[in-house]
Amino acid sequence: MVRKKVPEWLNSTMWSTPPPPSSYDDGLLRHSPVTKMKEEAQSISVAPRLNSAPPPSSTASVPSPSHRPRNGSSISGGSGEYGNSVGPSAEDFSRQAHVSAELSKKVINMKELRSLALQSLPDSPGIRSIVWKLLLGYLPPERSLWSTELKQKRSQYKHYKDELLTSPSEITWKMVRSKGFDNYDLKSESRCMLARSRITDEDHPLSLGKASIWNTYFQDTETIEQIDRDVKRTHPDIPFFSAESSFALSNQESMKNILLVFAKLNQGIRYVQGMNEILAPIFYVFRNDPDEDSSSHAEADAFFCFVELLSGFRDFYCQQLDNSVVGIRSAITRLSQLVRKHDEELWRHLEITTKVNPQFYAFRWITLLLTQEFSFFDCLHIWDALLSDPEGPLESLLGICCAMLVLVRRRLIAGDFTSNMKLLQHYPTTNISHLLYVANKLRSKMLV
Repeated sequence: MVRKKVPEWLNSTMWSTPPPPSSYDDGLLRHSPVTKMKEEAQSISVAPRLNSAPPPSSTASVPSPSHRPRNGSSISGGSGEYGNSVGPSAEDFSRQAHVSAELSKKVINMKELRSLALQSLPDSPGIRSIVWKLLLGYLPPERSLWSTELKQKRSQYKHYKDELLTSPSEITWKMVRSKGFDNYDLKSESRCMLARSRITDEDHPLSLGKASIWNTYFQDTETIEQIDRDVKRTHPDIPFFSAESSFALSNQESMKNILLVFAKLNQGIRYVQGMNEILAPIFYVFRNDPDEDSSSHAEADAFFCFVELLSGFRDFYCQQLDNSVVGIRSAITRLSQLVRKHDEELWRHLEITTKVNPQFYAFRWITLLLTQEFSFFDCLHIWDALLSDPEGPLESLLGICCAMLVLVRRRLIAGDFTSNMKLLQHYPTTNISHLLYVANKLRSKMLV
């Protein structure tokens, strides 16, 4: 069998970037500006807000940068709320002006907005929060509808919490009050005790009936404990998530609420370990919105956007569907086929010569949406591209995973099973802009 030659396009200058001050690894920048956070954060204000009327002009002006530390986080950096260590370039200002101008329109052109988000959004306060809500369908393109939609969704989430997160004791007392026993022993020490004649089978803590609120409560205990453990260890290096401050503890509580409400509403998959990692970027972005009203409703907004994002991946978390056409193994197979199409030599060396099954590394890449492969703030830029894909985030995700393999092909081709597994399970720090550029080029070649 004749081995397919290395495609000529891999030798193109397209895959290289201008030489940086630091050294390269396989032609890639070893240290992304986002991950070298040492300077004080400089932020650029964003024109439109969620609850404001459209500005008189669709051309957004770019004000002078101002210092603004992020809530609850000691990690700081340069041009923006997410901590870039390099000041904004002329290109950054231009990109921000384009995004702000688009967001200022009465009816936002989603095709144009997706195009702007494809190579990542500027790290300016509020921009990513609004754009992600639009890309995930939480906000409609018509700005005039935003206020009504937000009020309705936030009210709906409050209803979910009231219905699903209320303790059985509180539910029992609501039932008692609804039956006209408002004044029953309210001033006595036994006000939390009901007469036996007033306790139904469904209300009894020892009831095993399916309709029993206590039986359901005890069944949820394991899920609650798992969510609590996972949320507490989410990004331990970022004070926003893990500090002992009241702000961080409040963030943890909000994330627990979101995940538990999701689990109760989706009994087919409930909560799967790792969902906290997918929720974290969404909640972080919304909670750091400089608009106080938006920030205060971050929990409700993040819940609906989390549900929408997970809707495209939910079958990956159902073990019974692992081997189906919609399961995780099918997605991993698609990635393998992408690599073979773009670089058969690399595919053959990994899967035939060194026996590196893509499940060994791609399972985590795909199910956790690359949140464990890159720094948290680099992931925000990667997610800009994922959410901007009109065909859904999975298509962009597979393209980025393929680009990750192509960009370290020299080391993979030279490596054996052990070294390649180590490399792919601990992917090297890279230039995220370049990675997204390569992934987009690979996607373009597929469409030709």
